Amino acid sequence: MNRRRLLSLIFAVPAAVASAPSQAAPSRRVLLQQSPLAGFQYHAGERLWALMQPGDPLQLVREPTNPYDPRAVAVHFQGQRIGYLPRAENTAVAQMLDRGERLAAHIQALALDADPWKRVRVSVELLA
Repeated sequence: MNRRRLLSLIFAVPAAVASAPSQAAPSRRVLLQQSPLAGFQYHAGERLWALMQPGDPLQLVREPTNPYDPRAVAVHFQGQRIGYLPRAENTAVAQMLDRGERLAAHIQALALDADPWKRVRVSVELLA
């Protein structure tokens, strides 16, 4: 899929989502990004590591008053913060969350690596 087609899907879907009934199950998911998890070593990630599996759902929580990044998007697993979407990759997701768009996140991959940036990969999708 070329970039122009991807962008047209991303920006065309919000109108369809807004007009759809709120109880309807999403008919498709549009992959927005796959990213490493930033800050894993500073939050509950290490403590929850043994419970995590690829495919497990994650919660995205906007932190607009975060003193380090006004576009901060925290990533929670089982109600506890395990890190953040990387600052260089959080703009689109932050804007979509601010507009109230329905997004889903899950653990894409886990790797037992000494580098905390390589431990957890996260996928974020737009529910359409």
